[in-house]
Amino acid sequence: MMRIDFEKTLLSKILDLSSLKTLVSNWQAESKKVVFTNGVFDLLHIGHITYMAKAAELGDKLIIGLNADSSVKRIKGESRPVNDQNNRAALLAALFFVDAVVVFEEDTPLNLITTLMPDILVKGADYSVENIVGAKEVMANGGEVKTIDLVEGYSSTSIIERIRKQV
Repeated sequence: MMRIDFEKTLLSKILDLSSLKTLVSNWQAESKKVVFTNGVFDLLHIGHITYMAKAAELGDKLIIGLNADSSVKRIKGESRPVNDQNNRAALLAALFFVDAVVVFEEDTPLNLITTLMPDILVKGADYSVENIVGAKEVMANGGEVKTIDLVEGYSSTSIIERIRKQV
């Protein structure tokens, strides 16, 4: 039976920005392609999993920038998030294709992106490259910006609305 040391295996993937910057520098020094994406990931669903798995395929290391609870409340409203940032971060860290998770308090991940300078910045295809936060900075640094098609019919907001209608 495979044993997982929760503290070592999962929680060690959840890093502060300073620690992650050092790790990214090390990965890039080893010629690893670092991919970055971000989101709320409130209720993890197949759309999220598919999106992140496709993002991971674009490089060697996948970093997820996770909106902090305070940020989610400002963006999505007082009733969100359903799951707090510690739970959301642990769920993301549990995914084998996620190498690091970093929580950010701001409304956008611009500070994360400009600090980490990933090789590839990824967002859903519902964004155009011109509208992706950090795109011009990543491209100016020699990196790429890619969009990934979303799985139709899945969103945390729609799942929450369906649950509320049934209660």
